[in-house]
Amino acid sequence: MEVYFTSKKPKPVVKVLVYILLIVWAFINLFPIYFMFTFALKSNEEIFGMNIIGLPKEWLWSNFAAAMKTGNMGLYFFNSVLVTVASIAISIMAAMMATYAITRIKWKGASFTNAFFMLGLTIPLQASIVPVYVVLSKLHWLNHYTTLIIPYSAFTLSMSILICTGFMVEIPYDLDEAARIDGCGLWGTFFRIIVPLLKPALSTIGIYAFLQCWNEFMFANVFISDSAHRTLPVGIKALSGQHTTDWGPIGAALVIATFPTLIVYIFLSRKIQDSFIAGAVKG
Repeated sequence: MEVYFTSKKPKPVVKVLVYILLIVWAFINLFPIYFMFTFALKSNEEIFGMNIIGLPKEWLWSNFAAAMKTGNMGLYFFNSVLVTVASIAISIMAAMMATYAITRIKWKGASFTNAFFMLGLTIPLQASIVPVYVVLSKLHWLNHYTTLIIPYSAFTLSMSILICTGFMVEIPYDLDEAARIDGCGLWGTFFRIIVPLLKPALSTIGIYAFLQCWNEFMFANVFISDSAHRTLPVGIKALSGQHTTDWGPIGAALVIATFPTLIVYIFLSRKIQDSFIAGAVKG
């Protein structure tokens, strides 16, 4: 006997209420973006009393110029991009290679090595500041780009391996055997067979690493003391003066730091959703 499931059409009143709730929820989520953008185009007088949440009476686009020149946001933006891209590249390559060795190659220490990597998920970032600082100081790696690239790559590696493992264990071993029969070695099998099949996982790892590195403040504030290697979060903090502060350029700097994250999410959100769906339906 065949069983058919049918769903009743919602009543017009229910649909209207749902749309109203969705509109309100969208407004709540979009209002901070609107407030930050208009904040960046106002003077201190408008920000503190005259026009707090309204559109600027005078659109001060010069705040962005002040943030880029006086606040040196152009250099900090470049530093953030360099550190983030390098950290993402290292995390992705290291995670794929480590996961391949753990899941596809048979050796005695595979399970122990995987457990060792997963311990990284239990270590709070705050608890590692002192030991990491001591190591970097002994190696004379403070105030360099590698000062942030290496810790960022290391602290995103555990989650990256966890994501890769969920996809790689579902890849049939028959593909490895077929590749070896066709003459592929270990590296050929990895780059020609495994890596193309991990594209959904790589998108997820890239977004995760981007958010971790782009918004990180503690390591960048403690390990970098010179302005030449500062990243955006630390650079924005430096804009605040001890006695007087021009808040318009600070708002402009916040826009410069925040909008790349929104743009990356808008263009890659579909890939992230597809990767989660692919990981959920495998097996």
